Amino acid sequence: MSAHPHVRLRMLSLPAPGSRFPVPGCLDEAERARATGFADPRARLRYVTAHVALREFLAEYTGTDAARLRFGRDRPGGTGGGPGGRPVLLGFPEGPHFSLAHSHDLIVIAVAAVAVGVDVQRVPRPGSVDALLPRLHPAEREGLLRLPRAARAAAFARLWTRKEAHLKGLGTGLARGLATDCLLDGAQPAGWHVRDVAAPPRYAAATAVAYPFRASTGTLPAGHRTGTA
Repeated sequence: MSAHPHVRLRMLSLPAPGSRFPVPGCLDEAERARATGFADPRARLRYVTAHVALREFLAEYTGTDAARLRFGRDRPGGTGGGPGGRPVLLGFPEGPHFSLAHSHDLIVIAVAAVAVGVDVQRVPRPGSVDALLPRLHPAEREGLLRLPRAARAAAFARLWTRKEAHLKGLGTGLARGLATDCLLDGAQPAGWHVRDVAAPPRYAAATAVAYPFRASTGTLPAGHRTGTA
């Protein structure tokens, strides 16, 4: 049997309002330009915090200065989790692979030796769940509707993060369609291992990692191979 695909996670909370702003020195010109484009100071803080943390996390694995890392997409023309596929580190064809997600005050980064996706969401209001239910796989929709209404929002958040993590791992984003795969109650899409990960109250998080693991796709340094997913 193939070895289990290890995933390393880093989860951090956004600094409290009024806290010292993270130093964006390792960000490249495009990242700094995007950061300055946020009119909302909190959104700008979220972006800078997340991308500085991503660079620092990846620098640990590559042995490269965080400011020297360069990013691209694994398919031409990509600008996000859509036709352009997954984000990649340029100059590192064997990985590590990585994924970044944030929601409100929480940021999560996943790094693995194979394709990986991560997502985090704050538990939505019941009205938001009702609006999104029709977009889900029929079995997912039916499963959620069987739950008491008071429990439905938290269950929806867990399901949604599994789906988003899987779609980010595939590199398709929402272009694949939320109803394509059923990820209810531990169901696993072909070729992927999807699981919930621990998150603070009122949040849900999940990872999706390509499976079975093949050593030829690249391995993390031995000291980093134990993980949380």
